[in-house]
Amino acid sequence: MLLTYLQVFLVGGAVCMLGQLLINLTKMTSAKILVTFLLIGVLLEAIGVFDEIKDFAHAGITIPITGFGSTLAKGAIEGVEKEGLLGALTGGMKAAAAGLSSAIFFGFVISLIFKAKTKV
Repeated sequence: MLLTYLQVFLVGGAVCMLGQLLINLTKMTSAKILVTFLLIGVLLEAIGVFDEIKDFAHAGITIPITGFGSTLAKGAIEGVEKEGLLGALTGGMKAAAAGLSSAIFFGFVISLIFKAKTKV
């Protein structure tokens, strides 16, 4: 079990380190970095290696936005297999619906509990 925690920490830390390097060494905005990580997840799923990385890294690769990209790609691929071209458009959203709904719901609940403050 300790080895699993170490694997999760190392891979998740490497993903975060890559993000920090992109912040420090490039002029990429945070939005572009998020999209880049999302597309990396899509690419890894499309070429079929995301599951192998996930078997080793567990939450270290699935919790960052790369996992969301993989979920979208996997859903789109399954959608195409079941429904054809229309499935490519709807499959990703069906696969990610629970996570997106949770994010929206909990964001709303937190906004009711805490008061937003503007930066000066």
